[in-house]
Amino acid sequence: MTDKRIRRIVIMGGGTAGWMTAAALSRALAGQGVAITLVESDAIGTIGVGEATIPTIHWFNQIIGLDERQFMAETQATVKLGIEFVGWNGEGSRYFHPFGTFGPPGDGAMFLHRLIRARADGDMAPTEAYSLTVQAARAGRFTLPVNDRRSLLSTLGYAYHFDAGLYARYLRVLAERGGVRRIEGVVASVQQDGESASVRSLTLDDGQVVAGDLFIDCSGLRALLIGQTLGVAFDDWSHWLPCDRAWAAPSAAESDRTPYTRATAAEAGWRWRIPLQHRVGNGYVFSSRFQDEEAARASLLAGMDGAPLAEPRLIRFIPGMRREAWRANVVAIGLSSGFLEPLESTSIHLIQSGIAKLLSLFPARDCSPLLARQFNRVFGQEMLDVRDFLILHYHATTGRDEPMWRERQKMAIPDTLAEKLAHFRSSGRIVLSSDELFRDASWFAVLDGQGERPGDHNPLVEVVGRDNNLHQLAALRAEIAKTATAMPPLP
Repeated sequence: MTDKRIRRIVIMGGGTAGWMTAAALSRALAGQGVAITLVESDAIGTIGVGEATIPTIHWFNQIIGLDERQFMAETQATVKLGIEFVGWNGEGSRYFHPFGTFGPPGDGAMFLHRLIRARADGDMAPTEAYSLTVQAARAGRFTLPVNDRRSLLSTLGYAYHFDAGLYARYLRVLAERGGVRRIEGVVASVQQDGESASVRSLTLDDGQVVAGDLFIDCSGLRALLIGQTLGVAFDDWSHWLPCDRAWAAPSAAESDRTPYTRATAAEAGWRWRIPLQHRVGNGYVFSSRFQDEEAARASLLAGMDGAPLAEPRLIRFIPGMRREAWRANVVAIGLSSGFLEPLESTSIHLIQSGIAKLLSLFPARDCSPLLARQFNRVFGQEMLDVRDFLILHYHATTGRDEPMWRERQKMAIPDTLAEKLAHFRSSGRIVLSSDELFRDASWFAVLDGQGERPGDHNPLVEVVGRDNNLHQLAALRAEIAKTATAMPPLP
């Protein structure tokens, strides 16, 4: 029988995407005789700044065998319990998107309808009071979630803030230990098969030729293989997501760590604040149609809590995605497959999601178009789902009258998002597919936080009488507050 297995994998580009891919593939293919080569150049920078993640990062860290304590020390990581949104409903407004769920353990989406009903019955307790994760974040406390579904601690969720450059360096050590070979060099040309257009090899600027059976494009926004070589078209989403620039700068570490990311609405975009062990990452994502670069730079500096430790760095991008992330024998992972601003900290997730889908659809040497179509379908849908969630933040904003925000409030939105909004406004239901990344608690946090109010609730909650419902919710608030207070302080 002819051996049709892939024997040579070439990863084009390092950074977070490249070394995450290298670490995962070296682990998954250990002992199978597959040569994995990563080509990168120290002369070509990466976007990596202080990164905020979402809880799916635990899955990736587990499959590559990371020890949490060592990982956090090596990457200067801190615990992240969610995102605080400041000013999205006007100056002084704030709400919290927590990791974890609202309500008691096991109540799920139905609890949100109990809460909606209670408000109609006069209960004006803040939404945050029903989230153990938010109460812990506000109090600066933390403990690991438990698996016992009867415990309130099972409703907790957490992720990390970490230094993306240190994370890539840490993963590089693991990947090279697993047999990955790194080549320093800049790609001068790409050789393709004349019939299939598949990539056969890369020629570096020193003349070295790197051949492969499968190529992973981790070249970032350049999209050297998937875009420049194979010519896969890019869908521009800037008519919905107008921000196309970001200034980034570090500042000194805070004495008392904040266990959440902060996203503050500004005149032409929003500012991020990400606390790490050794510094705070700051940035301003903005639209160049509404603010020039120098004014945006000044806005970033004015909004920082402390002086910058380095000159602000400008990043330019176009929001959108490649119409195919997998074509022929090239799979795009990370920014080469598309860019979505880090408003909900999805950049790292989309890297690991692409890796997971590649592992589940790992091809033979012929790189079957059937596998590519399936990959493109499921990964493309995930990008669309995240896109809609980000658009919601802009479209549902109230209380801001700057030109960019007025345009966002009036813009036509995708039909898929309009359908979700119609359901929620009509009956309080959050209608999601089983594969969507952000679940009921996340959608409710943003919808509720930005002032969307449903006109009704699921009638099944009527089985709990009005007074009984209000009494149970009051008892739940007290239990959440007590449990949060009993947690140890942040390490």
